Amino acid sequence: MTTQTNLVKEGENPGDPGTSQPSHGLKAGLKNRHLSMIAIGGVIGAGLFVGSSGGIAAAGPAILLSYALVGAMVVFVMRMLGEMAAASPDSGSFSSYAERALGRWAGFSIGWLYWFFWVVVLAVEATAGAVILEGWVPAVPQWGWALIVMVVLTATNLVSVSSYGEFEFWFAGVKVVAIGGFVVIGLLAVFGLLPGSDNPGAGLAHLTDTGGFFPKGAGAVLTGVLMVVFSFMGSEIVTLAAGESEDPRRAVTKATNSVIWRIGVFYLGSIFVVLTLLPWNDASIVKKGSYVAALDSIGIPHAGQIMNVIVLTAVLSCLNSGLYTASRMAFSLGERGDAPKAFARVNGKGVPAVAIWASVAFGFVAVYFNYAFKDTVFTFLLNSSGAVALFVWLVICLTQLRMRGILMREAPERVTVRMWCFPYLTWATAAMILFVLVYMLFDDANRQVVLLSVLVAAVVVAVGVVVDRRHRTARKV
Repeated sequence: MTTQTNLVKEGENPGDPGTSQPSHGLKAGLKNRHLSMIAIGGVIGAGLFVGSSGGIAAAGPAILLSYALVGAMVVFVMRMLGEMAAASPDSGSFSSYAERALGRWAGFSIGWLYWFFWVVVLAVEATAGAVILEGWVPAVPQWGWALIVMVVLTATNLVSVSSYGEFEFWFAGVKVVAIGGFVVIGLLAVFGLLPGSDNPGAGLAHLTDTGGFFPKGAGAVLTGVLMVVFSFMGSEIVTLAAGESEDPRRAVTKATNSVIWRIGVFYLGSIFVVLTLLPWNDASIVKKGSYVAALDSIGIPHAGQIMNVIVLTAVLSCLNSGLYTASRMAFSLGERGDAPKAFARVNGKGVPAVAIWASVAFGFVAVYFNYAFKDTVFTFLLNSSGAVALFVWLVICLTQLRMRGILMREAPERVTVRMWCFPYLTWATAAMILFVLVYMLFDDANRQVVLLSVLVAAVVVAVGVVVDRRHRTARKV
């Protein structure tokens, strides 16, 4: 197993920046085009399509600042993670780096919390997809659709990593084309350049003509931050997937360098279009959803069904990547001795089948809880995993502060991506994440989420400390 300060894994050439074969049995089945699309599509979750209307209603046009603040935070976190991942690609990503930089307890804790987050997401996304599919084919009950979706994507992940990559390539491709087309068509309509558009083409007037840019006050920007922060979760998936790619360091470097324009176009660009096509308080934004309302204002027929197809694609993409991510984190934990050793076994196709089955089994159980105990057990699962995204980002900040020194001592030639203004911007990002967590405690809608998430995190950290001490005692003996 890799020691805390040893960055060079068995079978790697420490001076070779192009080491492409992942160690430990996983196969390099992801092509560069797969990684590129996973990186681009990874920031476009179903939350962007479904949850943006609530943020607009809460903050008005100022929600753009909320997206910009969270987007900047994600850019900085991805830069830190990119620095570590480009230097030492690993299927455990930030969990492995936390173990090396902060101690075994840190890698154990954040790895299991991240796994927990994604297996709960499996249930959320499977149910969301089932709702849409039941609307199209009501003869199949909602739970039946959820089961079908889970089974199909489990089979995809079990076949090979390349099949996961191929599915995700097309899922992400649909999202990218849809958002890109929405932004282009929307901007043409905004400035009255779209032939046949029903929108009056008010230009930028809607940003200030209904109560100004801050209709709910400047403080609403922070409320908006709480509402949009979780829609950004998933950007870090590419650093886990890079370990099974043809050229991990190149893939991570490319993904890290492109994260700014990806967030700028897909998040800020699309929300900007919605806010300039319609007044922020237009009732249709909440009633129909922000994107459907915007498309309706242009005069595009069947906008609701078009958006349902896109949302379903986003849901399937998130489900596909969630299962992949949870299984690879379980695999890494098993490999490091922090999970059952069976999790670290791979089959003849280089797929960690046991880790996949374990992850999907919990996902199936969570789906059952969502139907049988929605207001009790499932609500607890949902709330207790809600702030894990922020915990992960905070750990990445703290890990990078330590890893920079380790990297520069052991393999400075591997530091091909560097965090800007180190260490000041790293500390500032960590402070911003802590501020968001503390602010959640004073927000009625988020207080329970952060308290339950902290409770679960405290239990996992306590277990991690005990496990760490036992391993240290065993080594001394």
